Amino acid sequence: MTTKDTASAKRGPYAKAKEKRRLILDSAHAVFAAKGYLGGSLQDVANQAGMSQTSLLHYFPSKSDLLMAVLEWRDELTKSANPSAREESFEDAVIRTALHNEKIPGVIELYTVLCAESITNAHPGRDYFTERFERLRESYTRSFSALAQEGKLRPGVDPAWAAMSLVALWDGLQTQWLLAPDTIDVAKALRAYFEVVLLPEA
Repeated sequence: MTTKDTASAKRGPYAKAKEKRRLILDSAHAVFAAKGYLGGSLQDVANQAGMSQTSLLHYFPSKSDLLMAVLEWRDELTKSANPSAREESFEDAVIRTALHNEKIPGVIELYTVLCAESITNAHPGRDYFTERFERLRESYTRSFSALAQEGKLRPGVDPAWAAMSLVALWDGLQTQWLLAPDTIDVAKALRAYFEVVLLPEA
């Protein structure tokens, strides 16, 4: 066997395992988005993936392990194929991300359902969402502070307040969009929010 054949043989099982793991994550994404973590079982995920629960547990030893892997994969999905543009403003980046997420099947459903569930007792995703909100508030506060230094934030608007409000508004709009996608325009509403807290360009 040549060196090339040996390398291919070694890659074979790894590639198959990677594909199987991707299938499970796809299936868990669909199940958790539709039923939530509490309502969706490992058997549901296994059925969706067309495998036994024993096979699934070979890749993810517990339901909570699978949940965290799905949340991490969800973050990768929202970041991939969504490159920032050069000289892009903060508000344009927010609008672009909102529009991008709407195009990924199930990603907003998954986030909204699991985020709501995470406040329940002993939910394994609670720390993930708590830390995520903290990071978003800190990141947006820095962005609004920079806009204030540039003289673009309206007088009296506190950067931390604006950041917290943006997080709350965006999440609330996404929930309404899920219930009435033909009525709620998330990007338009976010743009209107920025018009309230930012000064118009000269």
